[in-house]
Amino acid sequence: MPFPDIDPVALAIGPFVVRWYALAYLGGVVLGAAYGRTLLAHAGLWKDGKPPFEAAAIWDFAFWAVIGIVLGGRIGYVLFYNLPYYAANPGEIVAVWDGGMAYHGGMAGLMIAMALFTRAKGGNILSSLDLLGAIATIGLFLGRLANFVNAELYGAPTGLPWGVVFPTDPEQVPRHPSQLYEAALEGLLLFILIRYVTHVAHGLRRPGLAAGIFGIGYALSRIAVEFVRLPDPQLGYLWGGWLTMGMLLSLPILVAGIALVLYANRRAR
Repeated sequence: MPFPDIDPVALAIGPFVVRWYALAYLGGVVLGAAYGRTLLAHAGLWKDGKPPFEAAAIWDFAFWAVIGIVLGGRIGYVLFYNLPYYAANPGEIVAVWDGGMAYHGGMAGLMIAMALFTRAKGGNILSSLDLLGAIATIGLFLGRLANFVNAELYGAPTGLPWGVVFPTDPEQVPRHPSQLYEAALEGLLLFILIRYVTHVAHGLRRPGLAAGIFGIGYALSRIAVEFVRLPDPQLGYLWGGWLTMGMLLSLPILVAGIALVLYANRRAR
């Protein structure tokens, strides 16, 4: 399949340029906050009828979220994906406009921001992480679509009929659209699953359950797609020629997710 004719730049007015990638981050925060407000406003979904904080405060948290995502994503990329380069060029660490964000780092920054915000509000931190698990899938979905538009983070060569020839690929061969795989698994499918947990299975009444399911779902989805996604060129494959940094960083999330699910169910019993 040929790559669709989509300009990575959404809007350009003179020197002012807005890219779809930036809009994906902004849209993820805004739409996530809007959806989070509906969850917080529905007190019956939460344990003892008490959400982690009042619904209107989600817009205050949105500011914290942006800081957590940007700082966490950048620090994660610097530490885990390109540390030798940034150690030699420390001035480049702040150049986030040149790209270089790690989803695992952004997720960690978002969790820390949520925990600090909820603590300041006197709410249940586990319940706030459940809220985060329910809304983070929206940002993941939009972010992966933006990766596709940027023609980055594509997969290995494939003979499947939906293989895409990316304009940034020097070999110009059909490749797995791994960005779309992740958008479907980490974003759409995981959103539907957690929506079932929160609204049908009353999972928010067991603090930690939705967050744990998110962790398990994200980690398994990321690890599965990593088998067909090319690793970052500066890292390549790790030990044994098949393990990637994405897989390695997903393993602690998987373990933490399993632990949260077990804890939530044990507390419920």
